[in-house]
Amino acid sequence: MFKDLDPILHSQLRLAIVSLLISVKEAEFTFIKEKTGATAGNLSVQVQKLKDAGYIEVIKQFKDNYPQTICRITKPGIKAFEVYVKSLQEYINK
Repeated sequence: MFKDLDPILHSQLRLAIVSLLISVKEAEFTFIKEKTGATAGNLSVQVQKLKDAGYIEVIKQFKDNYPQTICRITKPGIKAFEVYVKSLQEYINK
């Protein structure tokens, strides 16, 4: 039987964010924005949803007197991504 896919990760932008963070562990908001092609507003909303789900950690700080937002994948985020990918593989192999 087919497993339900995680609705948090099933969004294209949220999946892109987590996929990116899986490979780099952490990234600045501007880097994620550039790589995904998302608008700042949409990215901000999706980052908040991932944070609320516990999949990423968001660190807000200042660097050279400029605000800086860093997103970091969490252990539950890594696990959720692995389960999501495995579920997709099961869909393909059935």
